[in-house]
Amino acid sequence: MPGPYVMGIDFGTESARVGIFDVEGRPVALASRPYPLHHPHPGWAEQRPDDWWMALVGAAQAALAESGAAGEEIVAVGADCTSCTVLAMDASCRPLRPAIIWMDVRAADQALRVAATGHPALKYNGFGNVSAEWMPCKALWLKENEPDTFRQAARVGEFIDWLTYRLTGEWTASINNTSIRWYYDRAEGGWPEGLYEQIGLGDLLGKFPPTVLDMGAIAGALTPEAAAALGLQPGIPVAKGGADAFVAMVGLNVVQPGKMAFITGSSHLHLGQSATPLHARGIFGAYTDAVLPGQYTVEGGQVSTGSVVKWFKDQFCSRESALAAERGVDVYAVLTEQAERIPPGSEGLIVLDYWQGNRTPYVDPEARGIIRGLSLKHTTGHLFRAIIEGIAYGTEHILRTFRQNGYVVEEMVAAGGPTKSPFWMQIHADVSNVPITLTAVPDGPALGSAILAAAAAGLFPDVQTAADRMVHVRQRIEPDAARHEAYQFYVQQYIDTYPPLQGMMHETVRHASAQAA
Repeated sequence: MPGPYVMGIDFGTESARVGIFDVEGRPVALASRPYPLHHPHPGWAEQRPDDWWMALVGAAQAALAESGAAGEEIVAVGADCTSCTVLAMDASCRPLRPAIIWMDVRAADQALRVAATGHPALKYNGFGNVSAEWMPCKALWLKENEPDTFRQAARVGEFIDWLTYRLTGEWTASINNTSIRWYYDRAEGGWPEGLYEQIGLGDLLGKFPPTVLDMGAIAGALTPEAAAALGLQPGIPVAKGGADAFVAMVGLNVVQPGKMAFITGSSHLHLGQSATPLHARGIFGAYTDAVLPGQYTVEGGQVSTGSVVKWFKDQFCSRESALAAERGVDVYAVLTEQAERIPPGSEGLIVLDYWQGNRTPYVDPEARGIIRGLSLKHTTGHLFRAIIEGIAYGTEHILRTFRQNGYVVEEMVAAGGPTKSPFWMQIHADVSNVPITLTAVPDGPALGSAILAAAAAGLFPDVQTAADRMVHVRQRIEPDAARHEAYQFYVQQYIDTYPPLQGMMHETVRHASAQAA
């Protein structure tokens, strides 16, 4: 198949993934290489940028070899990276210490102090709690706990900023990362200098990139050194990318109001576009221009979803695992068969999916999971179904919060591992009474990065046109009206469970933490 082709680079938590796509969005090759994750202390999570680069080089070379394409047939490169992955660097963007990645929560105390300011910029947190993952919290921790490193750092940025520099030699920021996690608001003049001054980080602004680019803009030309390492032609455009889940919105063609990108996996992320600004408690955003100029991005999230299903399978399903091995099928197939025979509501079981806390609408890291309504009648199949239903109730709680504040989701476009389960996706559609669309390329971030590259290369006039051309629908799951009606009682039971138990949850978590210390 002749070119031109574009390369989409996707850096996740555990690996670099490289996809080569044609102008119709068809994947020609996909390859990945892992890199290690380090936990030097409880609650800490770090990675070494040299490991990222080695993984990228290996994945890019493998993808090129698999595709059979010549390097000169790749006309542009785009990339996405994990968000809230913070680096302190010298003037040449050489890291002074390992990167503090997104899941690191060492800055919990700093997050409390940021929230206590009550600054208007906290509208992006819904005027509620502040996540310890976000840039100002981690940068403040660095300044207070590693002052020499902070003082020596000529540049502070995120993973995508370091990568863009490594590819182009240009020091720029993405409006995606800066708006979703740094409180940058173009409509309000850019940086909220008052907030940074108030928390003692006025000197951080001079370390940030001086130029903030839209996603899909040309960040620079691929340097000869980077081109030689990746097997590409020097001088081709490198598109400015952003956070992996938000670039996945582009790869799912969720770049207009009404749709919601439903990113599933170990956790769930809910991302949509609004034509008007929207700020409310229980909603992250709406971020100005974060995906496309002139639009606002709303965000919700569930911390533990697929991870709870896996936990249940690993800890309590040995009998089902043995049966699956005998039949030569996956254990989830056995569990699904059992769960499909059980009516909506799992005969009175309610599961609160807060195993690792609640991201939205409560932003409560000390919330914990609950299973209630158990009786001697309930089986493994009941619990499996109830966990999936509880996850769907959590999604519906987020969608209700959106609706109550004027944002109505008309369609969910899903990606991630759980989309392989028609049973799971149907429950989500039934609970929320919203159709779910699945796309031909489930790897939304890699395709999204390729779409940004196609726009930067001028293959299409803009990102929206590129997404329309390169994203294709393969399936649409419609909700069932009768099952939706049956679920309404249980959704309300789910929502009503947390408030009266919040205090006890916090007390128990703190007591257990003190005992473990």
